[in-house]
Amino acid sequence: MVLSSAERERLKELEREVRELRKANEILRAASAYFAKELDGIPRR
Repeated sequence: MVLSSAERERLKELEREVRELRKANEILRAASAYFAKELDGIPRR
């Protein structure tokens, strides 16, 4: 399959976006785990 230059550029943009979203997802997952761990040590009423 041959892509036009516009399609190749769009593909690069989408691949970059996927990388950014995966990184953000990883950060949010780590933050969620961190805060869940922190909350486990707080006594509840």
